[in-house]
Amino acid sequence: MDCCWFDNEHRNLRRQIRAWVKNNLSPGDHGQGNLETNACRLANQLGQDGFMAYAVPSRFGGVRETVQARDLCLIREELAWGSALADVMFGVQALGSYPIALAGSEEQQRRYLPLAKGERIAAFALTEPNAGSDVSAISTQAERDTNGYRLNGVKHFISNAGIAHTYVVFASTQPEAKAKSLSAFIVESNSAGFTVKEKTPLLSPHPIGVVAFDDCFVPQHQRLGGEGEGLKIALRTLDTLRCTVGAAAVGFAQRALDEAVGYSRKRRQFGHALAEFQGTQFKLADMATELEAARLLVHQAAWMNDQRHQELPLKSAIAKLFATEAAQRIVDQSLQIHGGNGVVVGNILERLYRDVRALRIYEGTSEIQRLIITKHLLKQEQPDGL
Repeated sequence: MDCCWFDNEHRNLRRQIRAWVKNNLSPGDHGQGNLETNACRLANQLGQDGFMAYAVPSRFGGVRETVQARDLCLIREELAWGSALADVMFGVQALGSYPIALAGSEEQQRRYLPLAKGERIAAFALTEPNAGSDVSAISTQAERDTNGYRLNGVKHFISNAGIAHTYVVFASTQPEAKAKSLSAFIVESNSAGFTVKEKTPLLSPHPIGVVAFDDCFVPQHQRLGGEGEGLKIALRTLDTLRCTVGAAAVGFAQRALDEAVGYSRKRRQFGHALAEFQGTQFKLADMATELEAARLLVHQAAWMNDQRHQELPLKSAIAKLFATEAAQRIVDQSLQIHGGNGVVVGNILERLYRDVRALRIYEGTSEIQRLIITKHLLKQEQPDGL
């Protein structure tokens, strides 16, 4: 459903990406073959067909003057309906390029943002073995050196590890100051001292792994923003892109509902189609209701981002929390309707069940979203009396 939050350009974009998914992603596509090859192929194809251009500003080959969350959400929803790998390749490209669009110098933007063709791949390196939700525990250090910095440390769960050309890396220049001393750096994959230590197999496969920095020299001009501005850059990036994770959840949930409706009409038990039983009907109704609510929350958050609304962090957290939790329930109910067929390897529901799970963890766990929401609630002025 498209409401007042979208204009005709957005509606045309939805039609275009929906047609692209139908024409380029087969219903049974589980990403067979070499994972990294498939990932790069999808990134390149999305770029060649014009969709990666929505992740960068127009002066660097993009579509709009500034990146719009509404565009990203519409694209991710449709991609997730068709392929988790296609969705994550688009999503991480946006995640890895947005900090540069947000805080990069003119030279940095000119050099690193022409990503619209999908030929160069970006990554975002924040998480560490002992620093997931707790950003203050980041131990990767950036020690000042002549004309630059020496980076030392390890990052893990880094999407696009091994295939990315550039990484936005967050490291501390004053470890005793913890999160307040975080700075952001652009590190090229061919930098001396940078290595991909490990490729990490996941429940829902995509290129991800562990990267290490061993006296990795980063020139001064590769720092994003000022020293100590890394946390601000990371949080503003996540605030903007968090609602797009909710959009991916909506895409997975829509596919699960579509599959449940189709299967319940065809599958017969006790002489009747499953769709004729009230128990199945109630499941479908609950799934559709949660899906609609999730979609509206995501669209609201995306619109508020594009309007630079001050309540974006709150609305984005609400959207991600509800959409990802609801998608998990919707996929689970769809699998229940499919019965034993739903857990057979290769079945679309088996794939969706794996694909949807990580969304409640990455770019802020559900628990972190609840903390963000509560923090905003408790900061509000309380009315007198009841």
